[in-house]
Amino acid sequence: MSAHPESGQKAEMAPLHAWTLAARPKTLAAAAIPVLVGTAVAVDAAAFALWPALAAFVGAGLIQIGTNFANDYFDAESGADNEDRLGPTRVVQAGILSARAVKRATALTFGLAALVGIYLVVIGGWPILAIGVASILSGLAYTGGPYPLGYHGLGDLFVFIFFGLVAVTGTYYVQALSWSAGALVAAIPIGLLSTAILVVNNYRDIETDREAGKNTLAVRLGPRATKWQYALCLFGAYAIPVVQWALFGASKSLLLPLLSLPLAAVTMRGLWQRQGSALNSILARTAGVLTVFGILYSVGYML
Repeated sequence: MSAHPESGQKAEMAPLHAWTLAARPKTLAAAAIPVLVGTAVAVDAAAFALWPALAAFVGAGLIQIGTNFANDYFDAESGADNEDRLGPTRVVQAGILSARAVKRATALTFGLAALVGIYLVVIGGWPILAIGVASILSGLAYTGGPYPLGYHGLGDLFVFIFFGLVAVTGTYYVQALSWSAGALVAAIPIGLLSTAILVVNNYRDIETDREAGKNTLAVRLGPRATKWQYALCLFGAYAIPVVQWALFGASKSLLLPLLSLPLAAVTMRGLWQRQGSALNSILARTAGVLTVFGILYSVGYML
């Protein structure tokens, strides 16, 4: 750890502020929106169940926070986070919280997620058990373990699967107690936009990640191809509701997410024009695109 001046920051920062910083509340849209969309699909299918939906929401949030804690801990331990970091403050690397405290918080948060999961397993049976175990293990393996997914170019696939396909279809399943092709389709744009958030993060960090030996997909593809990956994520997300309406006769209400296209266009232009820490605002705006798109998409299903 390099930044000794930040030890003063550690002494001055209130514990609540420090732990809120570690939890990264701005990332929680990636946990909340898939649950919202999965629930909206359940409403559309007349299968809405309040308590399983709330449990899915809490469980997803806890897994997201636990993953954030784990990333903070493992990235600092591996040296991927250092004094050259361009992104938002990481509490272990900055000396705000100790590695030991964040490691314990990771275990506690995933433990709480597992407790919530017990209720969902009682409701949904072994498929939910498999989803829960896989989600927690993947959260740890994203930057930790013998083969960190994010360090080997697999982070984008991990996000698409778990923050898109698994989260949306799993939320639907615990309410309807059946799988749905419709829920799977609805999960695709959410997974793509969640992946777009990671793409911005990794695009910003290409040089520092390369130096740290963190071979993200962005490092492997290079800056130009990563920009196009981001564009394809956004294009694919907005194409899905159009395809649902034009080719499969879905209600026009599913086109509501298109109202957020201007926001997505501004965000894409910002990615093309900015570099380094200036991309942090694009990261936040991409999360905003996911949030607005997801809310409008959910309203479309409920209508």
